[in-house]
Amino acid sequence: MNTRIFQTLSYAFIFLISVNANADVIVLTSGSEIHGEIIKRTDNKIWVDIGPELITINMSQVESVEIDDSNATTQSVEIDTANLFRTTTQLAERSPTDQAKLVGASVIKVSTPGGLGSGVLLNEEGFAVTNAHVIQGATDLRATVWIPQPDGTLKRTTIEDVDIIAVNNHLDLALLKLQHPDNKSFDFSVLESAEDIEVGQVVFAIGNPLGLERSMSQGVISTKQRSFDGLTYIQTDAAINPGNSGGPLFNSKGEVVGITNMGITAAESLNFAIPTRYVKDFIRNREAFAYDSK
Repeated sequence: MNTRIFQTLSYAFIFLISVNANADVIVLTSGSEIHGEIIKRTDNKIWVDIGPELITINMSQVESVEIDDSNATTQSVEIDTANLFRTTTQLAERSPTDQAKLVGASVIKVSTPGGLGSGVLLNEEGFAVTNAHVIQGATDLRATVWIPQPDGTLKRTTIEDVDIIAVNNHLDLALLKLQHPDNKSFDFSVLESAEDIEVGQVVFAIGNPLGLERSMSQGVISTKQRSFDGLTYIQTDAAINPGNSGGPLFNSKGEVVGITNMGITAAESLNFAIPTRYVKDFIRNREAFAYDSK
């Protein structure tokens, strides 16, 4: 076990003295126990809220996991196969720093011969959404994903097998399908279950501005009803630059509240995102916008 991981786990173990008895229990291969709230779990990692911070544990270090059924905040994801996207109503608010650890692997880079943008995975099967203008006129697409590894790191992987499923130029949305290189499940992010964003609410964006991969910016909702060309957009002062287009705008619960799509270059802090109500409608009616390569 490397020094950094050992120190993190030691700190977590010491904290057991003061935690509430009603907690999930992670038993490590070393025999130590960590008590806390399991926030997220994948084949490779498990995220645990131990009170003062959110820690990440490699599954290779875990002997067993005991779930406390009385923990009402455990995430329950609503799966709607027909609609492809996922939602949940049981996410706790956390800092952008902690949320980025949970949702970062769901953000992708979309590359074409003429440029690049961002996107976000909507489910474990590899369906992702981006902006229509990111892939405009392109058929040769590549997606860069960051796949969690058993040692807790993220492996940067380029996927050549990317299909365009649907495109709506008016909404500036495109639905893509990625094939996992190891035929496994993708990490994904959930869409907000209810449209309850408020002016002044903290949001953060993750994307690839100017090709700088996995960059995060933070801001607030400036207005939730900015009108352009008959549509309403979320206005935010979170930094959005070329390359961010198509990437997710998250709230403090880690839900996607919008898909970033434009900014005003002549002014600072004037950036916009497509609300999830348009994203959901586009996906639900994707057959009407089915992509025709001809």
